[in-house]
Amino acid sequence: MTLQNIITQLGEGMLKTGLLFFSTLILALPLGLIVSFGRMSKWAPFGGKFKPIRLLTQVYISIMRGTPLMLQIMVVYFGPYYLFGIKISTSYQIYAAIIAFAINYAAYFAEIYRGGIESMPIGQYEAAKILGFTKSQTFFRIILPQVMKRILPSITNEVITLVKDTSLAFVIAYAEMFTMAKRIAAKETSMIPFAAAGIFYYVFNLIVALVMNRIEKKMSYYR
Repeated sequence: MTLQNIITQLGEGMLKTGLLFFSTLILALPLGLIVSFGRMSKWAPFGGKFKPIRLLTQVYISIMRGTPLMLQIMVVYFGPYYLFGIKISTSYQIYAAIIAFAINYAAYFAEIYRGGIESMPIGQYEAAKILGFTKSQTFFRIILPQVMKRILPSITNEVITLVKDTSLAFVIAYAEMFTMAKRIAAKETSMIPFAAAGIFYYVFNLIVALVMNRIEKKMSYYR
């Protein structure tokens, strides 16, 4: 099999990897912010301090960070059958993978958000209050833009890790890039598919790094 044929066959896997990657980001980034509100409820832009929510988010984050992502993918995929007797089909693979990745990365993003929010000087909140801003206005108009600037390098690291972690979806036979490479390599008894997949991951991560670096430079207001 020629290199062109291998790349053509890997194309489907590339698309599925991209779908999993972007879907995870779209869901995990805002979910992580919501979780961070619960994690430090007294900082929530809508006010209030509810300890049960804070405890629940702490437990959630602890579980997501303390157990393997591969195990979480398997639980989300096989859980409905073993717990409730619901039959699962291959069409559920993509949804299970997206759910598992989203809730896992949301936990990491939540802690990154929390670190950024708690690093902001308390004087900014006090100044905004004197100027008549509500808590939600203070957070979304003044605090959040500065937080995003501060946490961007950490977010970039997680996004790059996500690109590589998409290969873990193979555990439920989701035909992303790595799964397709394994199938072709086994069929052709060749290392070329693995090399092609490795190049894909590297180029994908390189593009992500360049895009995030450009965003970071645009947010460097005082340079």
